[in-house]
Amino acid sequence: MPSSRAAAVPLSDVVAVAAVVLFGVLPFPDELFRARGLLLVVALVPVVVIPLRRRLPLVALGVSLACTVAVALAGTLAPGALVAVMITAFSVADRTRRSLGLVCVAAAALVVFFVSAVPLDGELFDSRAVQFVTFIVLAGALGDATRSRREAIAAVTERAERAEQGREDEARRRVVEERVRIARDLHDVVAHQISVISLSAGVASSSLESRPERAREALTTIRSASRTVLADIGGLMALLRADDDGERPDLRPQAGLDQLDALVRRFADAGLHVELRREPVLVALSPACDHVAYLAVQEGLTNAHKHGGGDRAVVDVRAGDGALALTITSPLRVEDADAPSSGHGLRGLRERVASVRGRATTSDTDGEFRLEITLPAETSAQSAGGRGQ
Repeated sequence: MPSSRAAAVPLSDVVAVAAVVLFGVLPFPDELFRARGLLLVVALVPVVVIPLRRRLPLVALGVSLACTVAVALAGTLAPGALVAVMITAFSVADRTRRSLGLVCVAAAALVVFFVSAVPLDGELFDSRAVQFVTFIVLAGALGDATRSRREAIAAVTERAERAEQGREDEARRRVVEERVRIARDLHDVVAHQISVISLSAGVASSSLESRPERAREALTTIRSASRTVLADIGGLMALLRADDDGERPDLRPQAGLDQLDALVRRFADAGLHVELRREPVLVALSPACDHVAYLAVQEGLTNAHKHGGGDRAVVDVRAGDGALALTITSPLRVEDADAPSSGHGLRGLRERVASVRGRATTSDTDGEFRLEITLPAETSAQSAGGRGQ
């Protein structure tokens, strides 16, 4: 155990203590620098506090300075004590606040400057005294430079760590955004067709014996929807496997309200009676808003087909106050207590509508489910005949 403690003593402490002792006992030619007897003991007292200069730098400097003053008042300049003042002045400038360190080093230099005049018969500017004061000031300057360098390294390290953390956060954010985008794409291009297939299969099953011609129509719809969903899934797989983000094709459907009639016909083929109410003059929409409007109608009709009662829905498309308003209304089944207002499809639709600065609301009143979408117009100009003509 003792050997391990000795090994733990920093080499710099050993060197500092050795320097103080060496300069304290060296036989200098000038009697002024020779401390004997009790004065030598006082001059070597700083070796006790030298190892504490990192944790208690002000205490170490005070003890060293006090020993120097005591020996000087006795008529001797003790080089060992002065070396201790230099070492502790370095530690004070290195380990304390810059303002406090500079004040302490300056005070120590002034004390040594004036107290040295006692053994030098009042000579304040004796070269030997000025030499010691200069070394103390240089030690303080070196300590301040060391502290500044350490703070600069710490600041650079902290900035690097923050930048690394920022990159990790950005990577996680991108992963989340990509997952949400994939979920939206999957719902847009696949979920609708799967719903059509499921509902058409139910129609075919129930009509197979009583109305075979209706069953055949439902099977035809299933085959068409199956082909479409297979093509859509293939497109999604190609999108996800693309390596170069800059050259990845946008395989998401970009249909707009100009394909609204075809969308209504597909739902009619699947057994949903859709009443389309559309004003002859509509506002002009950006391509993104036009696509979101199409998706809103598709989602509303899909919910009406899956959750509605009576196999009917009403789509109202109108313009007002520089915006396009879409309302999809469908009756709810008697057994459905709540409107389907919290599904993944509606949640994704709300996100898409919000991305183009629109607004989406749902309500359940008088046994009817209402999906209301408001999309901003691209300009104040109106497109004659609307996009769905």
